[in-house]
Amino acid sequence: MDLRLVSHVLYLRAALRKRDRWDAARIAAHQDHALKELRRAAYAGSEFYRRQHAGLHDAPLDQLPPVTKADLMEHFDEAITTPDLTMAELEEHLRSLAGSGGDPGRPWRGRWWAAATAGTTGRRGIFVWNRSEWASVLASYARANDWAGISAGLTRPLKVALVSSRVPTHQSAVVGASVRSRIIPTLRLDVTAPMDANVAALNRFQPRILVGYASALKPLAAEQQAGRLHIAPQGVMSASEVLSPHAASELEAAWGRAPFDVYAATETAGIASPCTYRNRHVYEDLVIIEPVDQAGRPVPAGTTGARLLATVLFSRTLPLIRYEMSDTVRLGRRGCPCGRSFTILEEIEGRIEDVLQLPGRTGVAHVHPNVFHRVLDQAAVAGWQVVQEPSGLRVLLAGLTPGQSVEGIRAAVADALLTAGALHTPVDVKVVAQLERTALGKAPMVRALRDHP
Repeated sequence: MDLRLVSHVLYLRAALRKRDRWDAARIAAHQDHALKELRRAAYAGSEFYRRQHAGLHDAPLDQLPPVTKADLMEHFDEAITTPDLTMAELEEHLRSLAGSGGDPGRPWRGRWWAAATAGTTGRRGIFVWNRSEWASVLASYARANDWAGISAGLTRPLKVALVSSRVPTHQSAVVGASVRSRIIPTLRLDVTAPMDANVAALNRFQPRILVGYASALKPLAAEQQAGRLHIAPQGVMSASEVLSPHAASELEAAWGRAPFDVYAATETAGIASPCTYRNRHVYEDLVIIEPVDQAGRPVPAGTTGARLLATVLFSRTLPLIRYEMSDTVRLGRRGCPCGRSFTILEEIEGRIEDVLQLPGRTGVAHVHPNVFHRVLDQAAVAGWQVVQEPSGLRVLLAGLTPGQSVEGIRAAVADALLTAGALHTPVDVKVVAQLERTALGKAPMVRALRDHP
């Protein structure tokens, strides 16, 4: 591990712990100052943002136009604040990394860390961080452990098992390779690998923290319940996919404590994570998030937005100011028995791409994933997927719960669709050995037709 990076991460972690005691006024003052510094850097170094915010350089944040991933990728070389980087060079670096199986934790040219998104919700994105920014990314992920009450040190290494993507251009791979050390021994497992191989590796490693996609943790919980997996993690953390209440209860039953549902994204790094009371607090000192309606207007606390705008306060190399994400979230109150004043994130309802548009009684019926959760969470042993195709819906079940039948599940899904206002939607249910995964190993629960090539 890069010693300069280690030093910077340790310094930032200590600074972040002090912020746990900030009140709402101190958080707001920090945001105001950090946002001014971010915008000053963006206007000084980015032609894209100078043009994007023309005439608005002194305007409040909520008056600035949103920026999409497509905007940034199309104008990447203008958006970047350093002339030493271009999209073409980063593309070549990532292709080389993927092809050679090199160390993703080693900074490119000794100066930059890069990662790419899979592009399952639109255009593939490439994001890059300098040493200071990457230290902030790592510190934001480490904060999830701190808030969960899980400590690390020389006398007690924090053994982390990460079950996600082994693709070297994925941020989880870059993070895992960057933090691997004597203090944080890290086992990275491929979510697409055979289950018996992953179970054997986990039994040998005995992690203190188990981190993974929700679709990876659910079948591991079944393995623990079946007596084939024998681990006792101090904390189980779900990330990158929506964790349903039913899946959370299965993880708790397997390991004796409720999981920590961490909210993060490649573009932003950590956004929110739970404290020991399982209240998920927003990292308001690192990122400003704005749930907005379809017209881009902020929604009040307690209301779920149609999408999310994120401003990353430490981003400098590729500034992210009101960056549009398709996540639908609901913010709540401040105040928690843990003593933190950071706003509580009440709900993450997934991405708008997961809402199916089907023929309905009065035109188009918008069918939320929760319609399928209510029917399928208890039907499949190791998970499920609903895939929209031109001919109808294809329902995949990874194992079948005793007492359930394929025809019974098909009828229950059809009834649920009718109740949700959808008409004339053929449903095909199949039991499969494993779920379909993206290039980065994720198994989206609901895949809309537009996500298909």
